[in-house]
Amino acid sequence: MKLRLLTVGLLGLCALASAALVDNKNQSSISSGADKPENVKKPKVLIIIGDATELLDTMYPVYRLQEAGFQPVFASIDKRVYQTVLHEVKPGWTITKEWEGYTINCDIAFKDIKPEEYAGIFFSGGRGPEYLREDEALLAATRWFWEHKKPMMSVCHGVEIVARAGIVKGLHMATVPKCKFDLEICGGIFVNAPVVIDRHMVSGRTFHDHGSFVGPWIKMLEAQRDQK
Repeated sequence: MKLRLLTVGLLGLCALASAALVDNKNQSSISSGADKPENVKKPKVLIIIGDATELLDTMYPVYRLQEAGFQPVFASIDKRVYQTVLHEVKPGWTITKEWEGYTINCDIAFKDIKPEEYAGIFFSGGRGPEYLREDEALLAATRWFWEHKKPMMSVCHGVEIVARAGIVKGLHMATVPKCKFDLEICGGIFVNAPVVIDRHMVSGRTFHDHGSFVGPWIKMLEAQRDQK
């Protein structure tokens, strides 16, 4: 009996100790770290997000940027927490099925963006671009990056923002085939390939192509940084 009580007591202490080791901050929304003092001097890159932004579309490029010494900055309509989603075409489905993903803390509102402070811009996928493309401040920033030849990248539905900004005429881009119309109606040229590079625009179809198109964009950013 005493041995059993001792065992239960030790297990209880172990459980309390394990609980004490858990950092609750790591269980909260994803943050870019842009507000940390050690990241202030790093070249900043805009990451365009919104509710229903696809999680994997977004976070793989974010971590690649951090590894390369850049500071990702999440931007959206308002500075608040946004809900990401996971998209997958399940067997028997003809369209993507959706699940909730992690949430992301937005660093800056579109209206507060000063494009000259950023090295580049990335338009993530998911359903977010369907409504983000109507934000005039975002469209103005998109045009600025294009006109100033800054490294730009788009995946999946991100093309809807780029097309709406009116910069795709004659531009070759990859996107998910169901967004082909959005690109072509605005004068762009659809290419069904894992990576398309046309001038300073890099694009891919979905997160399945991350291994093909994210690397060339990072190299563009690095080359621009090294010229300074």
